[in-house]
Amino acid sequence: MPSDGKPAYKRILLKISGEALMGNQGYGIHPEVLDLIATEIADIANLGVETAVVVGAGNIFRGVQARGMDRATGDYVGMLATVMNAVSLQQAIERRGVTTRVQSAIPMSQLAEPYIRRRAIRHLEKGRVVIFGAGTGNPYFTTDTAAALRAMEIGAEILLMAKNNVDGIYDKDPKKHPDARRYETVTFTDALRQDLHVMDATAFALCRDNELGIIVFNMTHRGNIQRVVCGEPVGTVVVKDNLQTRFAQ
Repeated sequence: MPSDGKPAYKRILLKISGEALMGNQGYGIHPEVLDLIATEIADIANLGVETAVVVGAGNIFRGVQARGMDRATGDYVGMLATVMNAVSLQQAIERRGVTTRVQSAIPMSQLAEPYIRRRAIRHLEKGRVVIFGAGTGNPYFTTDTAAALRAMEIGAEILLMAKNNVDGIYDKDPKKHPDARRYETVTFTDALRQDLHVMDATAFALCRDNELGIIVFNMTHRGNIQRVVCGEPVGTVVVKDNLQTRFAQ
C-alpha cells in the first residue's frame, strides 16, 4: 500500500553496489552520483530511520576477476577498495549534516573504526549513519554476504538491495525475454526453486534461515530509497515461505 510519508522501518541495512557509484564513466567514483546517493541516505536518516550501509567495490576492483592473483589476494584487494568507497560516501553524507561512521572489518585506525557490533548499534541509536567497509574481513565472501551478516548482527528489520538499473526480480531475464514478468513479492523457496539469483547464494541462505526480508529495487530513480523505506511498493520483496508469491500488476 502507498505510504503516508512515515518510515515503515526503524532500522535498515542498505546494500549499494560499487558499480552504482561510477555512473556512466565506466570506472571510479562519479562525484554527481556520489552526491545523489549521499543525499538520499541523509534524507532517510533525517526521517529518524537508523541507517547502516554496505557498499561494494565493483567500480574499482573485483577480486574474483583479478588476473594473475590467487582468489584470496584478489578478495583482500577488493576489501580495501570497499573502504575507499565507504570513506568517500562518509564525507558526502556528512556534507549534508548527518554524522557518519565507517567501521572496517580489517583494522585501519587512521581511516575507520574497527568493526564492533555493540559500538555500531550505539551509533545507530544516536542517529548516526554507519557504513561497514572491508566486507566480512575474510576472502571468499562477497559484499552481499557481508550485508546479510551485518544486517542480522545489528538487528535490522529489512535488507535493502539497491541495484543499478534493475527494478526488481523477474521470472526470466527481461533483457532477453520481452514477456518477462516482475515479481511484487516472491518467497525464499520460490526464488531458490526458480534459480532467480537474487544475491550471492551464501547471503541468500543467511537471510532465509534467519527470516530477514529483502527488497530489491532500482536506486537510479531519484527518491526510490526513501519510497522503499516509507513502505511504498517499489521493486520486489522477498518474503517468508508462509506468505504468497505475486507478480506486479
